[in-house]
Formats: sequence, structure tokens, C-alpha cells
Amino acid sequence: MEVLHPHCAGLDLHKDTVVCCVRHMVAGKVTAEVKIFRTTTHELMTLSDWLSAEGVTHIGMEATGVYWKPVCHILSDGEFELVLANAAHVKNVPGRKTDVNDAAWLADLMAHGLIRPSFVPDEPTQQMRDLLRTRKQFVRERTGHTQRIQKTLEDANIKLDSVISNIVGISGRRMVDALIAGQTDPEALAALADGRLKAAPAELEASLHGRMTAHHRFMLRLHLDQFDALDAAVARIDKEVDANVGPFLAAIQMLTTIPGVSSLSAEVIVSEIGIDMSRFRTEGHLISWAGLCPKNDESAGKRRSNRMKKGAPWLKTTLIQCAWAATRTKGTYLHVQFLRLRSRRGAKRAIGAVAASILTAAYHMLKNGTLYEDLGASHFDNREKGKQVLRLVNRLQNLGFVVQIIPVAA
Repeated sequence: MEVLHPHCAGLDLHKDTVVCCVRHMVAGKVTAEVKIFRTTTHELMTLSDWLSAEGVTHIGMEATGVYWKPVCHILSDGEFELVLANAAHVKNVPGRKTDVNDAAWLADLMAHGLIRPSFVPDEPTQQMRDLLRTRKQFVRERTGHTQRIQKTLEDANIKLDSVISNIVGISGRRMVDALIAGQTDPEALAALADGRLKAAPAELEASLHGRMTAHHRFMLRLHLDQFDALDAAVARIDKEVDANVGPFLAAIQMLTTIPGVSSLSAEVIVSEIGIDMSRFRTEGHLISWAGLCPKNDESAGKRRSNRMKKGAPWLKTTLIQCAWAATRTKGTYLHVQFLRLRSRRGAKRAIGAVAASILTAAYHMLKNGTLYEDLGASHFDNREKGKQVLRLVNRLQNLGFVVQIIPVAA
């Protein structure tokens, strides 16, 4: 097999150690040397100096948790080309698993150019990604505490969530705070409701008649405090994102022209894929990376699975949410696409196709710097007019009618 990089190295990364194998090929002869370094900054600097002295040009390493990041930050200052590999793509032969063998295997793969590089965004994009991923985690935790508040109210036989859609909204929060303060009169609690609440006063009073104990008040206060702390943390993250959104502002504004994509969703999309689309050769490569296409699972000519790939979970969940929002915007291409596919393939697969269409549009918009242009609800009919006519004629004939087609004069 052809050797593309005669002077390269493979790194097997761990929390406390880095096993490095330097591989040289000179005059058809392969030599390898292995050294082990600690992951302290001083030791990593020593590793960088050793690699430079050995004349290494390319370095391959696995994406192991977050342990690759400090190594990558230090080695990126040198004159090396770093290639981060997906661990699932560079597995060694079973039964030969040692740290030294793993490093040597990575070096061999690197020498022959067999490591597919993973997408590593630049530092501003990574920082935006960290902020928005943390925000999503905090929102999930906040939702969890809302559910625990609801569980505590149910235990006290307070049926507030049956008449109010959001128990931590304006009206619900007033009533929960009053319950914690010791108020138990249903009429007094119902009077705290906002005037815009749709629930009838009698129905609201009935839902607030329960058995509230000191234990319930303690649990409600505990979960509300956690809810407020997470709410404040989310607000701090939003403020930090707004302060650092400058380099991505134009891209975010472009993406918000896509139906179903809000400002927050556009920020998440940009933080996950960046704004430089040259990293992905085609929109198909980006869709595959995001996990919005069926995986290849075929044996003996039979397709065993049509499930979507795992892909990038943070990006994928956001695009699915955007797709559901886009399907509610009537008279658009995405709405009609969902309806057409849902009738044949089901809602789950149809929404995945809409999410892939949104990502395809985002790819071309970021690549070409253009705004979104909707193809319209009649796009499919105009594109396949003959097939549409044939389908409708066959349907009428199956119902027992004779159909004669006469074109309308222009």
C-alpha cells in the first residue's frame, strides 16, 4: 500500500497519559519509536518538541471524550497537520488491544492516509457551541424541576396542571408561591389568576382544593429555587451569546428566513456546523454527518435497516424541532413536502426529510451567502405535472368514471 506520509505519529490519548508512536519510512524501511508522556502542560510541550525534532509532519489521534482538546490546543501551535479520528472508524484487530498497539495502529493508518478527519470547528465556534449546548442542558433540567413541582402538587391533590397549561407561568407561579406561604383557601388562590386565564373560576377553585402539608411546601420551595437558579443561568448564557454573536450575526439572520427556524435555532445550527461550508464537499456529506439520512446496512443484497444514523445529536434534535415548526407554516414547500411524505412513509420519516431539506437550504445559503427562496406549495405539481394528471385520471377511472382530458386554451 502506498505511503503518503513517511514521517508521522499516532497518539493514544487518556486522562493522565499520552502514548505516542513516531513512525518513519526511509528507503523502504519502517522504524517506529514509542514514548509515554503525562498530560500536564509541561509534558505536552515536551511531546511537541520531540515530535518537531523527529521531523513529524502528520499526527493522528482519536476523539476520546474531552481529553483530545488540550493535546490538540498545544500541538496546533507547532508545524503539524493534526487529524482527529472517530474512534469507531479506526478500531484495531480484536485481541491486540494495548495502548502501545493502539498508538502504532494509528501511526500506520496515518502513514497510508486511511484516517478520515473529523470536523473540528474553530475556537469562536467551539465557544458558541459550548454555551448553547450548556443552555439546552439547563433548559432540560429546568423542565425536569417543573415536572417535579407538578408531581408534588398531584401528591397534595392540587389539580392545577389540569386547568393551567403552564404551572410556572404568571398565574401558576402566583398560586404556587401562595401555597408555599401557607394559603389554603381555594377562593383566595383562584383570585390570584391573571385576567387572561381561560379557566372558569369555579373550575379553578375546584382544582385548588387539596391537602397541602408542610412537607409539600418544603418540596415545592426546593424545586422552585432550583427552577429559578436554572432560569437565571439560562439568562446569563443568553447574554453571553449575544455579546459574542458578532462573527455569526449575518449567518444567523440568513438562516432565520427559513420557515420554522427561530433566532435561537439558527444560533444552534451555526454553532454546530460553523459558517465555512468548504469543510463539507456537498450537502449530502453534511446531511450524512448530521445523521438525517438512512444508514447503509446491507448484506447478501438485502437491506437490513433503514433507520437514520446517529449523527450529531445536538444538531439533529434542533433540526427536528425546526421541521415540526415549519410544517405548521401553510402554503410553503416544506409544509407540502411533509404532507406528501406522511401519506406514504409516515410522520416520523416525513419530518426527518423536512429536517434534511432545512439543512440542505442552510448549506447552500451559508455557502453562497443568499437568503431563503421558498419553492412554493405548487412546486411538486409543476415539477411532475404529467404524473399528477395521470394519477388523478387513474383515481377517477377506479371510481367508475370515463375521463376525457381537454387542455385549457392559453
